[in-house]
Amino acid sequence: MHNDRTSERQAWVVLGGVHLLNRTALRRPDEPIVLVRVPPQEVCQPATTVVVRWNALGLCTVDALRPGGARLGAARIDGGELFAHAIAGPALRELVGAENAPRLVPLCYLAEHAGGGYHAYAQIRLHPEDACFVRTTREPVGHGPIEEFHWLEPALTAHAESSTALNNHLRYFRKHFSGTELEYKYTLDPAPDIWSASMELLKALRNGELEDCRPEYREEFQIHHTENHLFDVIGPEPEIGYASFIPTVTAGHVLKRKWFTEDTFARREELTPGLDLTPDRFETYLREELRLKVRAMPPFQRVRYDIQCESMRTGHIYGIFLDRCSLLAAPEVTLSQCELEYLRSRSILGHEDHEILSEMERIGSWLRGYVSAHGWATKHTFYSKRSFLRDAVALRPDLAP
Repeated sequence: MHNDRTSERQAWVVLGGVHLLNRTALRRPDEPIVLVRVPPQEVCQPATTVVVRWNALGLCTVDALRPGGARLGAARIDGGELFAHAIAGPALRELVGAENAPRLVPLCYLAEHAGGGYHAYAQIRLHPEDACFVRTTREPVGHGPIEEFHWLEPALTAHAESSTALNNHLRYFRKHFSGTELEYKYTLDPAPDIWSASMELLKALRNGELEDCRPEYREEFQIHHTENHLFDVIGPEPEIGYASFIPTVTAGHVLKRKWFTEDTFARREELTPGLDLTPDRFETYLREELRLKVRAMPPFQRVRYDIQCESMRTGHIYGIFLDRCSLLAAPEVTLSQCELEYLRSRSILGHEDHEILSEMERIGSWLRGYVSAHGWATKHTFYSKRSFLRDAVALRPDLAP
């Protein structure tokens, strides 16, 4: 994730005992802190998310010091040999000693700030191939030479203050606009093969064609193939929208409800999993249990490929979905769309909701240019699956269940 804009600054991966993160043991004044000098890894400055891939670091200058500044040793170690199976490799073991090596982990990623001080990023994921870090300091900390460790206490304090999020798997995610779906759509006409289109779009994100964004760390692509039994909810008035039953791979169905009177950017959304219903009881359930006035629409198959796009600047994650819907009773009746949806945020610092909206607009503008350049669509729309089914039945009344 090297970027020319960051090439003049310095950056380090800081190693130390895992107890400095989870506080399972007391700190010792003689325990080593290891500074691994690396090329700057941020996509932008300051970033919220930083991913370090060990094999991409090249030869690194490594210094083992005590917090007081006493030097234990130095070495030149290839990034790919720092950790083997996420365990300190031979060169690190020799540097810090057999007693300290087993619990040695990346504590944080430290990025020099142009105006002085350092941005600290806590380690949240460690794998043999890479590690992921999230920024924990709003402003640069610890002015002065890195070897003087003025940054260490602020970095460890920031980690401790958010330890219940940082030290628990996926707890560092937060959700803005809970219960509301935010979505731009692009109706693809003529429709491409959505598999090859997804692969090319994913490659564009990997190559940095969307500024400050990359595929989501270790969750860049998903495949979905479902049947949908959708009912147009036409009353009572506060409930207008649709209700769709989606079978699960185990048993039962998920009920997806959306509330809206017309196709729009923001819609209230709710998922109810684990409904033990057969298709012949869907309409009865909606009418009798939920007291809804509904109209059955033609069931359809949906094939969807999800590209997960992460803003490294803000930590917000957006889904770029390419899908193809076809009616079960008339497979020639299809709708193919590209959708951009806000999903979640990988951050402990928090952001204002309006920042998500402006960033989503920027990404939507880029995506509109991308699909337009490929001849698939020229403008975004809010055209929903409900509208697609309504239009299909209007053209062919025989399709109505």
